[in-house]
Amino acid sequence: MNKHYLHDVLVVGSGAAGLTLALSLAQHAKVAVLCKTLVNHGSTWFAQGGIAAVLDNQDSIDAHVSDTLIAGAGLCHEDAVRFTVENSKAAIEWLIQQGVMFTRESGSADYHLTQEGGHSHRRIIHSADATGQAVHSTLIEQVQQQPNIEVFEHHVAVNLITQADTNSRKLRCTGAYVLDSQADRVDVFQAKVVVLATGGASKVYLYTSNPDSASGDGIAMAWRAGCRVANMEFNQFHPTCLYHPKAKNFLITEALRGEGAYLRLPNGERFMPRLDERAELAPRDIVARAIDHEIKRLGCDCVYLDISHKSPDFISEHFPTVKARCLEFGIDITKEPIPVVPAAHYTCGGVVVDNAGRTDLKHLYAIGETSFTGLHGANRMASNSLLECIVYAQSAARDILHKLEQIDVPETSPQWDDSRVRNSDEDVVISHNWDELRRFMWDYVGIVRTHKRLERATHRIKLLQKEIAEYYSNYKVSSDLIELRNLATVAELIIRSAHERKESRGLHYSLDYPDKSPIARDTILVPTNFASQDIIVSKS
Repeated sequence: MNKHYLHDVLVVGSGAAGLTLALSLAQHAKVAVLCKTLVNHGSTWFAQGGIAAVLDNQDSIDAHVSDTLIAGAGLCHEDAVRFTVENSKAAIEWLIQQGVMFTRESGSADYHLTQEGGHSHRRIIHSADATGQAVHSTLIEQVQQQPNIEVFEHHVAVNLITQADTNSRKLRCTGAYVLDSQADRVDVFQAKVVVLATGGASKVYLYTSNPDSASGDGIAMAWRAGCRVANMEFNQFHPTCLYHPKAKNFLITEALRGEGAYLRLPNGERFMPRLDERAELAPRDIVARAIDHEIKRLGCDCVYLDISHKSPDFISEHFPTVKARCLEFGIDITKEPIPVVPAAHYTCGGVVVDNAGRTDLKHLYAIGETSFTGLHGANRMASNSLLECIVYAQSAARDILHKLEQIDVPETSPQWDDSRVRNSDEDVVISHNWDELRRFMWDYVGIVRTHKRLERATHRIKLLQKEIAEYYSNYKVSSDLIELRNLATVAELIIRSAHERKESRGLHYSLDYPDKSPIARDTILVPTNFASQDIIVSKS
């Protein structure tokens, strides 16, 4: 039998943003948290570098804001940047209160701050080189102690549920249809408020640093429900992902370059100093394009990141995770350079929200990488992402608590109808479509783009979406089918956004439009079922 759940707040996603919001609500609301697999899976767990915040007396809010605006290539929303940075210290203090153990200076009570690309000061607080794991594991421990938070593992959201709002001429979000992948059934989860915290969409590319769960689920569901999305063309490629046939998606933290690592060609020559005055500390888009250019120019498989000139003790203390992981593949980073290539890493665009995380659909919020806040502009500056997760989760929680009592309990939604579908006997179609989609996105909508490549991608995504829609209509849903459908949606949004930007800016580089326009504007896509439009409900 299909189940029906009712909570005050439904949180789709269990990373830093989702868990922070759940904890911020736990004393006043009953919260359900959905996890696609296990609660500790997702991008947060694998984040290495740290969290940017103004914590040092030599640093300032204005400096952090300025660095972010510069890295964002003129497209950051200054109000969102300032809002985030002004709340950065409080966010770190909250994490410390939860029990996160950040690295301290040797023999000192002061926290060790590192510097990364684009930052003018040391302002990255971290837990060695496994900050995400330290933050995520601490938040999970805190969530498990809260009786008002119910965690549902192996639950994959399929579609959002909307109803007419009795207090306005708008639609409101009242829950989601959710696949219990272990029980193989679709249940109904309803709530006064729904929060999307599903992460980004980098799995749309063949090579990525992200876990398999980064399939753009929240962005796709919000778009289908009538929410605007913005700046989907700006997908950040991390410059340094480990290049090894057995290393699936291990990124080499930017903090290595912050602590003096050099990028070298196969012959040992450094190349960044001749391409940018900031050398290895240039923003990620510049470094990623430089590596991509050198690989294509030389016809080599990768370049090399070298920190072996630092002492073994220094490397072991600051980068134990990278050292251990590389040793698994026979690479001793204290003695030899690391082979690296760029890989899709972060989705700078997403669902349009305000500073409280509110979307176009009433009572639907989006936070973290799923959202478009205006913070990142055309290129995310290193270590601003986890900060955004905490700051906007807490801001959304404040807004939700302010209005929760005034929100009506939703009407009971009908059960999921799968009476006219059958079990699939051709799952190979899903795997083939998945591979084709990610491969043409890498080839045609990657680090460097052209009009002709985007036209090819447009043609292919239309064919794929037709096949996927037919498959979705005739067969029972599965986790793989849900993710494929969502990936196809975000791929279309990325391609459409890239087509509309007739310039090169930040992470979007076009050979047909190599110059930056004097006018900076967001690429905002509006769905035909735009959720903010008034609705008329028949009384008959």
